[in-house]
Amino acid sequence: MSAAVRSAFRLALVLGPALALLAACSSGTASPQPTVTVTQPASTAPVVVSSSSAPPTSARPPVVAVTTAGALVKLDPANGAIIATLVPSGVVGDEVSVSQDGSTVYFAQRSGCKSEIESVSSGGGNPTSIAPGTLPAISPDGSKLAFADQPLLQPGCVPNQPNLTGDYKLVIRAMSTGTEQVLPLPPQVKRGGLFSPISHLSWGSDSVNLAVSTLAVQDNEGWGLYLVNTSVAHYYVLPGPGVTAVPVTGSPDAQRSYIREGIMLPDGNLFISRACCAGFPVHNTSRLMWEVTPAGTLVHQVAIGYPNLEHVSLAASGDWLLYLAGHDLYVSQDGNTPSKLATGLVAASWM
Repeated sequence: MSAAVRSAFRLALVLGPALALLAACSSGTASPQPTVTVTQPASTAPVVVSSSSAPPTSARPPVVAVTTAGALVKLDPANGAIIATLVPSGVVGDEVSVSQDGSTVYFAQRSGCKSEIESVSSGGGNPTSIAPGTLPAISPDGSKLAFADQPLLQPGCVPNQPNLTGDYKLVIRAMSTGTEQVLPLPPQVKRGGLFSPISHLSWGSDSVNLAVSTLAVQDNEGWGLYLVNTSVAHYYVLPGPGVTAVPVTGSPDAQRSYIREGIMLPDGNLFISRACCAGFPVHNTSRLMWEVTPAGTLVHQVAIGYPNLEHVSLAASGDWLLYLAGHDLYVSQDGNTPSKLATGLVAASWM
């Protein structure tokens, strides 16, 4: 989203049980305002913050998605209907990535405990195997494919060894040569620290910086979002050369809140799913969809989601955003009110 668009945003205030939303417009640059958090029952729709009633400025891009049945499909951007099936079954529902020109879709298929990164033409055809791994993310310039190489922690698949930290790697593969840059966990983690499985990858517009989302490592604690400069970084987590952790700011309870997932936007800011609160037993009280700076500072609140659902598979294309709340796909333009496009999905991205 451009600076001009963001400068028009004024955050709405959530008022009382009715959850009424007030919007205001400003011709100058608006400073982020404090956010009032509400907790809502699962039976209600997500509360959203809309800053403008202006007509769309660009057509909604096509969408590619993975269904709950494991099919890779193309969706009609107008109504969410399936218009083509690219891969009929076996697709891992963790992440799907599309080349900048929309010609190639990257995904993962699983056989037993092993997963393979594959690609397929957006027009259909036979998939091409690329490398073992999951969570593919193709760089904007098409030169590099980032993916996770990590064990599947399911019954019958966990490696029979005392320390698994050496098995967690971020791999960056040069598409022209097949050579790979491997970023492992840092030494302090390998010496007994809790490992951080990768859950989502998102390239910056420069095809150098990478946003790495990691899962909780214990009792719903340890969630993280790291900005990794792949030209200098040696590891994919923990602050160090080329690695910066994105902090959680704002309310409620920033100290115990966490970023469930985050992606890089074309302007350098981030689109995140901010959850409260970490700890055990797991009992989240809020899910906030925010645009933030790399320092974690709130720029604009896009929506207030379901507290009891995961909000994942975040993606951006121009001024369009999308994310999944549970199995439902929501889309938003210019950070305005999201609308539900489709259901029955486990991953999605713009084409």
